Amino acid sequence: MRTANLAFAGATALVVAVFFVFTSLKSESNSEPIKQRKTDQSFDFVRSFEGTTRDGNISQSDMNQLQVSAELRLLFDYYLAATGEKKLPEIRAEIEKVLDQKLSGNAALQAKNLLARYIQYKEALVSVEANAQNISAGKTSMAAAARQRWSAMQQTRQRFFSEKENQAMFGFDDAYDIDALNRLDVAENASLTTEQKQAQFKALDDALPAALREEKNAPYQVIRLEEQAANLRATGTSEDDIYKMRAAATSPEAASRLAEVDREESIWKARIQQYLEQKNKLNTEMAFHSATEKQTALDQVRKQYFNADEQRRLPAYE
Repeated sequence: MRTANLAFAGATALVVAVFFVFTSLKSESNSEPIKQRKTDQSFDFVRSFEGTTRDGNISQSDMNQLQVSAELRLLFDYYLAATGEKKLPEIRAEIEKVLDQKLSGNAALQAKNLLARYIQYKEALVSVEANAQNISAGKTSMAAAARQRWSAMQQTRQRFFSEKENQAMFGFDDAYDIDALNRLDVAENASLTTEQKQAQFKALDDALPAALREEKNAPYQVIRLEEQAANLRATGTSEDDIYKMRAAATSPEAASRLAEVDREESIWKARIQQYLEQKNKLNTEMAFHSATEKQTALDQVRKQYFNADEQRRLPAYE
């Protein structure tokens, strides 16, 4: 069972991720796509989508009304992640094409209207984050600063979405974030003893709806599963047996996805190693060249091994 301290650690990480780094359409995505079925051809849109499965299952009612949901937002975000590789009008046109394929007349029009407002909302978050930078970290606690940012985000949403739309698209995420904020409040409350904090963390755990509890526990389940896989590899266990272990703990589909992630990670590490070897060779061969010449040559090596998105990850390995 998850301990209160572990729950707090996860909550703190969430707050930092959610409230101190807002995603905007002006920022290029540096997240790696999830590798799934090879039958999905949505990677034809941009190179970084290669090998991915499009997020978001969308639907409409029998009365040809759009069913607004978090799945629809996932679909929008999936394509908006191509910002930097495609211009926004191209991305919007691609999403609208998918909407026309998935929905009929009136529902498709409603979805396109919602997409337009969603893009405006994402653009508005840029200003929200800029204003949030004015919050003085020295005078405001982390919990208070996080709540101010969260409230600003909520107020921004109200400009673009109805209460029903807001709940349908963001309700689950909001419940998750409120729980994280409550945990941060407890953690920063200097008047509470360690035992009292643990008791309040447990109370927050007990108050979680089942779906939210499962969502919050999922990362720890994956961590434990991967620790077990690493231990099995260390003892010489075959990848086939590791797959069977994962399938028994989760599902064959999940085990296949994890195996694919392992394969992709292995290929990535091999490419990094080849790149570093070429970089070292280049430094030796161009020892007496100018800094500009060296940088130009290094840029060529980077382009040889990595696309633009992947190159942003390289500083972590250099």
